[in-house]
Amino acid sequence: MSDAQSDARAQILGGIRRSLRRGEISGEARQTVEARLAAPPRGPSVARAQLAQPAKVDLFCQWAETLNATVARVGAAEVPGEVTAYLMRSNLPANVAMAPSPLLEGYDWPSQKMLSIRRGRGEGSDQVSITGAFAGIAETGTLVMASGPDHPVSLNLLPDTHVVVLRESDIVGGYEEVWVRLRARYGKNLMPRTVNTITGPSRTGDIEQAMELGAHGPRRMHILVVRD
Repeated sequence: MSDAQSDARAQILGGIRRSLRRGEISGEARQTVEARLAAPPRGPSVARAQLAQPAKVDLFCQWAETLNATVARVGAAEVPGEVTAYLMRSNLPANVAMAPSPLLEGYDWPSQKMLSIRRGRGEGSDQVSITGAFAGIAETGTLVMASGPDHPVSLNLLPDTHVVVLRESDIVGGYEEVWVRLRARYGKNLMPRTVNTITGPSRTGDIEQAMELGAHGPRRMHILVVRD
């Protein structure tokens, strides 16, 4: 952070403290904050997700399907073929935008001769995207996406159909475990710019309380849960 940025930040925070009628942060208060950041306390855990790993995977799939996603449980060698089959079953084009992820590159995409893949960020004309996921949450059937060069955020939002490849080993019980994993992978000062939590396809009930899919993002979500 440059000196100018530091000075501007100090002015903003100082203005907030004055508006709250608080003085400068004392040494004791600063130590309390730093101790909390160094060892963040865990929040509460939901009992229904405190399960053995196979049961967590089952619970995740159950909730994902309840919330309008479709799920296929496959082996690693079956991933490209399942993507192609899903597109055919859904009468969708075989042209997809895929995240440039090393994890995804490990699958045998060239085996699918009819599948055309463009790697990179999502564009307005894309109808189908394929991404990985940082984690799946069994408690709610939620996917967690961490942004970065290997996962442009636009792939989560622009296409009508979002295909997600999720490894069984990346399914955790609850939200608190996700934050532990994020800190472990990225470090506290190198967190991803964006962390999206996505539970099923986009939907809203704002209009006459009738559920509409595709309100703010993809109207279809297909999750490939890959056996370890």
